[in-house]
Formats: sequence, C-alpha cells, structure tokens
Amino acid sequence: MASEPWFGGLLPAGVRDPLPAGDSVPGPAPAPHSGVETPWPVAPGRTGAPVDAEPGGPAPGQPMASATLPGPPPGPAPGPALLPLESMFSPITEQLRYLLKKAEDFQSYLLYSRDRVQKEQLAKAMPTFLQMCQPYFLYLESAARGMPPIHGALQELVRKRLLEISQQLALRLEQLVLMYASFGFVVLEETDPLSVSCFFCGKFSLGPSHQVSVFRYCSPAPYTAGRLPRYLYKKMRWNLEASPETSNRGHGPHVEYYFLCYRDTWEDTGKSPANSCAQIQKLWSIGRWVPLGPGQDGSSDIYSWILCPQPPGEYQQLLTIGFEEPSHTLATDLLVQILTGQAGSAGRAPSAATGPPGWPGAPGP
Repeated sequence: MASEPWFGGLLPAGVRDPLPAGDSVPGPAPAPHSGVETPWPVAPGRTGAPVDAEPGGPAPGQPMASATLPGPPPGPAPGPALLPLESMFSPITEQLRYLLKKAEDFQSYLLYSRDRVQKEQLAKAMPTFLQMCQPYFLYLESAARGMPPIHGALQELVRKRLLEISQQLALRLEQLVLMYASFGFVVLEETDPLSVSCFFCGKFSLGPSHQVSVFRYCSPAPYTAGRLPRYLYKKMRWNLEASPETSNRGHGPHVEYYFLCYRDTWEDTGKSPANSCAQIQKLWSIGRWVPLGPGQDGSSDIYSWILCPQPPGEYQQLLTIGFEEPSHTLATDLLVQILTGQAGSAGRAPSAATGPPGWPGAPGP
C-alpha cells in the first residue's frame, strides 16, 4: 500500500480560462469606400447615409481614417476551472480497482488452483490483505464525514460518492472472507484468536474530542460468547473513543461500544394450530454495550475478573430500524444521528435521548 495520500484535495486549483470566444479586439483599417454596399455605421437621424457622406468628412476618393468595429461588452473575469466529478475521483477509483483486482486474485486462486498449500498460504495472508485496505477505508470515511463545507451541492455529491466506494469495497471483502470460510481456510468464530470475524471499515472524527471507528462482521455473530441475550446477533460495531480531557476518567481515552444487531422474532403464519408454522424475522436495531462486571454486589476483586470467562454485558437498544437490514453507510449515518441527538426519540429508549456522557448537550453524571 502506498504511503502517499490517496487524493490530494477535493477541488484542485484550476487554471485561468482563455479569452472567451466572441470577445473583439481592434482590427485592421477597412478598405476605402467603394460602390459595393458595406456595413458601415449609419449616421444618426439619417437613413442609408454612410458616415463618410457627412459634411466635413473626407472628400470622395481620399482614404478614410482607421475605424474599430464595436464589440460586445466585456464579460466577468473567468474564475478557476472546476474539474468534472469523475476526473476528481480518478485517483480514488484507480486505487479501488487495484484493491478489487487483488480480491479477484484471491478468489481465482481459491477456485481454480489445485495446490492446497498455496491456498493455505493465501488464507494466512487474508488478514494482511484486510489490513492493507485499512488506510483506504480510513481516507474514505474521514473525507466523507469530516469534510468542510465547499461549493454548495457539490459537497453532498462528493460525500455520497465516497461512501458508495466504501460500501462497495466492504461488501467485496466480506464476500471474499465468507468464500474462504466456506472452504475451511479461515475461521469466523469470534472466540478463536486467529479468526477473521470482522474487519476495519474506516474512522472519522465526530466533534473535536471524539473518534468513531467502524467494524463490520463478515457473518452475524452472537452478541456475547455465552449467547446472552438470546437470539441477538451483531453485524456491525462502532468504537466511540473520547479524549482523556472529555472522559474525565484519568489516564487514557474512554471507549464506548455500539452495535448494529438483529433479534430473531417468530411470526405465526399458520391458519390453525394443527398446521401452524413459525417464520423467523430479523428485527434490526442499534444499541450500546452496557458492561456488567462480576460481583455486582460490590464484593468483586481482581480474582473475580481474572476467573471470569468473558466480560458480561447487556444490550441497551437505542433505535429500532425495522425488518430490513440497513446498508453499511446508512447504519453509520443513523448512529451519527443518535450520538448528535438528531434521531427521533420515538424509536429510542428514554435514556438515549441525548448522547453519551461527556457529549456536547448530554447531561452530566
């Protein structure tokens, strides 16, 4: 992965436009007046009389003084030339094609190579390839969600295009990891230290003291390793990191975790108890991880944490989305609305009406 920035700027400095077509400049002197009709200026108040027929003008047969044809009034000074949108995105799309080509190579070796050792080596290189995409995701998300206001409607066009590219690459990487997992070359189980259960999808600033990191799970995973709460599965995770000055928790930043999850629900579709059947539907929502330490009665010590097989936690549902899975970028947009207090309070818990502690506008402890 090259270390230079993917895209130097959204609106590169243009060049001055050439002189607009139609601007007139002084021309050569016209030929002497002859019997052929020529478009000379007509004297005021007289019809059809050329200027040289006015009293006091030059005598017939004498050369006329040079004249300049009047031109249109000068237009406004030309400004910097704006490049077309596709030209502006050319470096970004070239990098996207490069990463997609690498993903295609990984897939081709898996499907058509007969060398199992080579396939195993590629499977070991999969985490490295995912890490190679991290700077690209970092640029896309930070540029799309942290750009300053620019030329009006162009801002939304640029933001939309950047997020579309991020979505396209994330789906392709997810498809590639699932394909390798189906052949048994990678593990998706989150409890396995060597698993490829999720991958980094970008990071952006949200305010002067908060950073949001985006992760996407290749396959829906249980909310906790103990599968509690039951029937709850996570698909995305956001790490909200607050600076030490904002968190007021001593040394180091404070991190909160938010998830895009779905809960299995059952709908009875039968017409009678004899032939009734349950249809599973997925109810999607965004919620926050609420840690529950061992020994909630206050008697916990360091040993209770060491002997704890996993950190327990609850799911605080903040926003109910519906039965359709949101896209990668839409889910992040919804989380930003929740954190900034712009989401409607109808679908959220009352305690989530404002942002997390330390957030601007959030009540203090």
